[in-house]
Amino acid sequence: MPLESSLQPCSILLLAGGRGQRMGGEDKGLLQWRGQPLIAHLQRLTRPLTDDLIISCNRNHDRYAPYADQLVSDDSPDFPGPLAGIRAGLAAARHPHLLVLPCDVPALDVQLLNALRDTAQHNPLWPVMVRHGDFWEPLICIIPTYLQAEIEQAWHAGERSPRKLFLQLGGIGLECPADDPRLANLNTPQLLHQRSGVSE
Repeated sequence: MPLESSLQPCSILLLAGGRGQRMGGEDKGLLQWRGQPLIAHLQRLTRPLTDDLIISCNRNHDRYAPYADQLVSDDSPDFPGPLAGIRAGLAAARHPHLLVLPCDVPALDVQLLNALRDTAQHNPLWPVMVRHGDFWEPLICIIPTYLQAEIEQAWHAGERSPRKLFLQLGGIGLECPADDPRLANLNTPQLLHQRSGVSE
């Protein structure tokens, strides 16, 4: 894509370290969707965009390793939430910006990711989050890695909400349509199965 050549390199973090409560405790990133694990769909999308692909996972490391350049894990054993995985990703990132994606949004496309990267390139000091309608998507974002120290400080002060923290850090939105199908979040067994039959 023409836009891609003008974009600065970024590290990419795929979040797959959750407890999977809505999936009955199963490791969500390894659940099958259209014949492949969810993590494989995100890896296929993001692999051409970076030389630093990071997966945050807290179990099944051997199964995630083939999909990533680096694996990171939470520094706490009790699944403290996505901000823990983001902290680990920021600490490991090799580029000045970290693009963060959850593993359960396999309908994302490269146009949306490049729009995020372009917005971040024009606003290099602040987090950029997808926003649709009245809703922020703080786990579909780009974070300048220089903010790592401030994020650590907020974490140790008890903050656990990525949305609240990124807004406090001056976060800006990339506006998407309120019903954008690319943002479909397949975070329950019902949604996973309902969407699995949709043609590519």
